[in-house]
Order: sequence, then structure tokens, then C-alpha cells
Amino acid sequence: MSMLTPPGMGGKKYRITGDRYPRMRRPRHRRRIALTLVATACALGLAGWGTLQLIDVFGGHGSTARASQGTKHCRDKDDAAQARTAAQKMPAPGTLTVNVLNATPRSGLAKHTADELQKRGFKIGKVGNAPADYDKKVKGAGILLGPAAADGPLKVLATQLAGAQQKTDGRKGAELDLIIGDTFKALAPQASAAKSLSLLTHPSPAPADAAKC
Repeated sequence: MSMLTPPGMGGKKYRITGDRYPRMRRPRHRRRIALTLVATACALGLAGWGTLQLIDVFGGHGSTARASQGTKHCRDKDDAAQARTAAQKMPAPGTLTVNVLNATPRSGLAKHTADELQKRGFKIGKVGNAPADYDKKVKGAGILLGPAAADGPLKVLATQLAGAQQKTDGRKGAELDLIIGDTFKALAPQASAAKSLSLLTHPSPAPADAAKC
């Protein structure tokens, strides 16, 4: 028995049987490498995006955006100026002559409405029943009729009757017709009508210019 044989084994020889052997596995670094590559790509992408933003700002695109805003500001100024010019052309109620015509079966509406309009500064022309073309055929609150070039006068008269339809015809005179319709109850409250008229003839001034146009 050899001196290297452990005590108690009786000098017998043993051998390893079987067809499986322990395998050495490689360290699992692939996942870490993949995550590192993804993080690096994201960092490079963010750095590139930041560089493009700096180029955009210092390269003049920022000034282009400001110029665009300035152009819009100028357009707003022009629109406000046009509105003020149009308001200056609006006639005063005292320069308008209104015919008040009743297209409903209810009596007394034309006279009462004409008296109220006169108190509000309008001149009154004819007062009576509506012509056959409109008699009992106006379904809304009323119709405002005027000559083809009466856009301003009709707008002024419309401040007194909310929901009235505005129309023009081929008349030669400058008089306006207020034809009372089926759903008419009364003119707009005087305070409300006065406010609407004020906004129409005196629009809010434009804010102070922040940049030259």
C-alpha cells in the first residue's frame, strides 16, 4: 500500500466513471457591455442635439423666430388700425333715418319701437305695417334693410336689436328699414345697446409698440 493511500481504503484503486464533466462558464459580461453601448449612444445623441440647439441660437434661427413674432405683432397693429379707421367712418345714430315696420299680427309694435329708437337718438321715418313681401313672413326678431353701401349704418342700427338679420336692397335713398319679426319682444336694453355702440365706434386702442414694424 502506498504511503499516499488514505487510511482505511485498504489500498483499493478507484476510478471516476460517467460521461459528464464540470464545465467552466464564461463570465456574464455581454449584458453589461450592451447596456454600456446603449448608454453611450444616448449620451452622444443628447450631446449632438445640444450642439444643434446652440448652432440654431447663435446661427441666426432664433432671430428668425423673433422676426416672425414681430411680423405677427405688426399684422395685429395693422388690423387694429384698420378697425379704428372703420370705426371713424361709422355714422352717429342722429344721422340715420329709420323706418319702423311691423310684420307681425300684433298691433302697436311699430309705434312703440319707433318711440324708443327716437329716445336713443335715431331719426324716425315711416311707421306702419311691413310691405307684402315681408308681412307675416319674418320668423326671427327682425330684419334690417338698407342700400347696398349701408354696411356701417346697418351695423349701428343692429346694436339696438340683437339677432336681427342685416340685408341690403336696390333702394336709392339712405333710409333704413327695421322690420319687426315674429319673435320680437323688445329692443336691446338701452345700457347694453349703448355699450355695443361704444365698442363699435370707439374700439380699444392698440397696446404700446414693443418693436418697430
